[in-house]
Amino acid sequence: MKSVSFLLTILALSSCFIASGQYTETINNNRPGGSHGAFSVGTNVLQFETGFGIGQEDHVLLKTQTDAFSLDYSARFGFWKEELEVILTGEFQSNTITDTRSGASNVYDQRNFRSNTLGIKYLVYDPYIKRELNGPNLLSWKANNRFSWDELIPAISIYAGANFDSANNAFTPEDPFTISPKVSIQTQNNFKSGFVLVTNIIADRFTTQTPTYGYIVTLTYCISDWFSLFAEKQGFDSDFYADNIVRFGAAALITKDWQVDASLLYSLKDTPSRTYGRIGVSYRFDFHDSDEFLEEKGKAGREIKKVEKEKAKREKRKKKDYFEVDDDNDGL
Repeated sequence: MKSVSFLLTILALSSCFIASGQYTETINNNRPGGSHGAFSVGTNVLQFETGFGIGQEDHVLLKTQTDAFSLDYSARFGFWKEELEVILTGEFQSNTITDTRSGASNVYDQRNFRSNTLGIKYLVYDPYIKRELNGPNLLSWKANNRFSWDELIPAISIYAGANFDSANNAFTPEDPFTISPKVSIQTQNNFKSGFVLVTNIIADRFTTQTPTYGYIVTLTYCISDWFSLFAEKQGFDSDFYADNIVRFGAAALITKDWQVDASLLYSLKDTPSRTYGRIGVSYRFDFHDSDEFLEEKGKAGREIKKVEKEKAKREKRKKKDYFEVDDDNDGL
C-alpha cells in the first residue's frame, strides 16, 4: 500500500504542470553526481556518460574488508520532442572480500551488475522559457543578476523505467531474474549566482518484497564557463540495503561536447563504511538541428504570445526606422 500511494502521489504532481522544453549549447550532463537533472539532452542528441571508481568497504559487524572496483555507464538519447529522452543506466561491481571472523582469513570474490535500468524521462514544466522570451534588461546589469523569487520555482521532470536484475546476484535483493519498476521526480533550479540545485525523489523496485525509497540533493557551483564544483547528499531505505552517502568533486568542460570529472564518495555508516574515488568522462554526438517548444495554454500561454508579438513589433519598427534613416542619407 505504501508503494502504491507513493506512485499515485508522483502521478498526481506530474499532472499539474505544463510541458515545455530546452536544448543547451554545451553538454547537459548528470555526472559526476548520482542525481539526474530535469532537462533532457535534446532531440537527435546521443550522449554517453561513464566512469570507474576504486574504493574500500569495511563492515564492523560482519568483520569483512572489501577492495572494490566499480564501472558505471549511461546512454541517453533525445527523440520526438525536446522534453523527452530515453536513458539506459547501469553499474558493474567487482569486490575482493576478506572475511576475518575466523582465525584464518577467508578471501573470495563477488562480481556482477548492481543495476541495469532502461527508462524514459519527460520534462513537464520549464519556468525558464518565459524568462528567455522576456529577454534581458538592456539598461541594468544589476536587474539581470540580482536574486528574484521566481528563481525558487524549479524545472520539473518525471521518470519511469524498468530494472533488469539477474539471478543469483549478491548485489540485488531478488534471487531469480526479475523486472521491476523505478520512478522518480526530478527538479532543477538554475540560479543567477551560478548555483544549480537538483533534487530527485525516487521509488525503486516497489513491486517486489524489498522496495527502496530515497532522495538525492545535489548542489553545483559554476566557477567559470568550463569548470564547476559539486556537493551531494543521498539517502535511501530498504530492507535489503540502506545507506546515507555524501559525494563531492569537480567537472571540467574540454569542448562543448566533452566533459571530464573527478569525485569522492563517503558513506556515513559503518555497516558497511564505503570510501570511493571516481573519475569519469562524458561525450555527446550532437545532431540537434532546431529548437522546439510546446505551446502553453491558458493565461500563461496568452502572456507568452503577447510577449512574442511585442518582440516582433519592436523588430519591425527597428527595420522601418533603419530604412527611413538610410533613405534620408541617400537624399543628402
